[in-house]
Amino acid sequence: MLTATDSIMEYKKGKLSKNKLIQLYQQLVRPRMIEEKMLILLRQGKISKWFSGIGQEAISIGATAALKEDEFIFPMHRNLGVFTTREVPLERLFCQWQGKNAGFTKGRDRSFHLGAKEFNIVGMISHLGPQLSLASGVALAHKLKKEGRIALAFTGEGGTSEGEFHEALNVAAVWQLPVIFVIENNGYGLSTPASEQYRCKDLADRGLGYGMRSYTIDGNNVLDVYNTISSVAEEIRKKPEPILIECKTFRMRGHEEASGTKYVPKELMEAWAKKDPISNFEKFLLDEKVLTPKKIENFRALVKQQIEDGLSYAANEPEVVANTAREVGDVFAPYQQEIVAPSSNASSDKRMIDAISDALRLAMEKYDNLTLMGQDIADYGGVFKITQGFTDLFGKDRVRNTPLCESAILGIALGLSIKGQKAMVEMQFADFVTCGFNQIVNNLAKTHYRWGQNADVVVRMPTGGGVGAGPFHSQSNEAWFTHVPGLKIVYPSNPQDAKGLLLASFEDPNPVLFFEHKALYRSLTENIPDDYYTIEIGKAAVAQTGTDLSIITYGMGVHWAKKVTEEMQIDAEIIDLRTLVPLDYQTIEDSVKKTNRVIILHEDTLFGGIGGELAAHIGEHLFEHLDAPVLRAASLDTPIPFAIPLEQDFLPVQRFKEQLDKLLRY
Repeated sequence: MLTATDSIMEYKKGKLSKNKLIQLYQQLVRPRMIEEKMLILLRQGKISKWFSGIGQEAISIGATAALKEDEFIFPMHRNLGVFTTREVPLERLFCQWQGKNAGFTKGRDRSFHLGAKEFNIVGMISHLGPQLSLASGVALAHKLKKEGRIALAFTGEGGTSEGEFHEALNVAAVWQLPVIFVIENNGYGLSTPASEQYRCKDLADRGLGYGMRSYTIDGNNVLDVYNTISSVAEEIRKKPEPILIECKTFRMRGHEEASGTKYVPKELMEAWAKKDPISNFEKFLLDEKVLTPKKIENFRALVKQQIEDGLSYAANEPEVVANTAREVGDVFAPYQQEIVAPSSNASSDKRMIDAISDALRLAMEKYDNLTLMGQDIADYGGVFKITQGFTDLFGKDRVRNTPLCESAILGIALGLSIKGQKAMVEMQFADFVTCGFNQIVNNLAKTHYRWGQNADVVVRMPTGGGVGAGPFHSQSNEAWFTHVPGLKIVYPSNPQDAKGLLLASFEDPNPVLFFEHKALYRSLTENIPDDYYTIEIGKAAVAQTGTDLSIITYGMGVHWAKKVTEEMQIDAEIIDLRTLVPLDYQTIEDSVKKTNRVIILHEDTLFGGIGGELAAHIGEHLFEHLDAPVLRAASLDTPIPFAIPLEQDFLPVQRFKEQLDKLLRY
């Protein structure tokens, strides 16, 4: 539990000018007055929720004032002072909190879950840790471009228990990124006291474990915060390294207003009330003859009028009107793909891994702002040797080995995108993506829809079974992500498509999950163009024409379908989806209307696989064209086993043959 002394705080103004002291005071008062008004509006039902930062203003103000205006800052719920210090128009903030279109998220998100790039502010999501990694990504961009700038991210003492906190700090330390992590230790995570959150005396002590400098300071003393952050910021702009700063403070109101503070001992509230950051600083400035009561009165009157003007503006803004086309249209960043043809007839035999490696090399040559990140991908070349030799070509800054911190690396990729960079993250195996699930489904996928920031990130996913690798290196998990709006899902079945679709994925400014079947890496060779070329994302291919029935599949399923139909002497039309999101419904419909019988084949398990969605679409839209029920063939609804006989039983090939026979006999 935090404690507080009854003594007046000691302020050391040093060489700060009178004007700077007044400015810091005014920056402290403004968010306090806004909050006091918001609490009234909350009781009146004019806003739906409020997370109060009363008593903690000195941290937001001191930190933001210490940064340059073009440096990104990543605030949380109680950091209203970040927005007011950056002079975000009050009317836009009020519209944001009331769900009006003139806010920052078009009514799609609430409170401080927003980004305001024109003010270099990126707000939080409800999962408390991820913004730390985004800040590290922005810091990496600064370091790569030698910009002499830093990033700063806030978290609470509760957030330090999350895995992302540890991942973000670890990567920032290993890569020596110019980023400041600020812990607002206010004593409680909702109702859970700090004593139940961690065992160390000071959270700053954790910095030692990451090999980074750390400080514990009085978070209620605006000069202590401002001077400390100003000093370390100036240092790491010149010599990049991460810094951890713990600010001791106290939350004077509930986690949110509905929570209340009954769980807080009365004497603790009283002790911290005496350390109020505004009343104490005001007394100091009055004693120092920097302020006068009249100046204070005049400034408060000015702020009160600004608040009323902003509220009046927001009140006159119409309520958001639902527009389905706009909602759907904003899921992805606007982009119209232009297909690029090879510039010559030069071609050569390439395996799948060669085609993917070739695409990566060409993308790195085309985009000097593209960074590749993944475990062992640098000098070692990755476990599949796809990036072998890349450090010789592009250097270790752009081809980066990562710690085993999947979530942090995905967040860093988004941070790079915020700074206008491109990023690729290689999951060593698609199975390991679970460690970064939150960043993919809640940040990469939703950021453009929420506040217009695209995620120019490609995530490569070596996937699939048939290689006797067991439950944690063989899963087919593409269906997990087809359900998440905002992600594009690409899954080629051959070298030519792999190269063209991967290059297309790098051109696309939206997040793309690119699945690569491991069993196809070295088992399949094609003569394909040597030059740069792209293939349309969202366009299926007719892998084989036929009239008996249609097989809709992708990845390894294409090769199973070809082999089995040849063995069974079936004149089947095989549709290779190639892209699962967006889906090419037109090619599917054309084939079903042609053959009138359809079976869907995929390596993923049956229940919840994309085959169910395809079957539903065909049943709903093409029922009158069917001469038989839509059938599916997929892997067993079990984890994928290790032993080869068990794995062969798990995979769908034998059941696919049986379903084909059933469909033909119907």
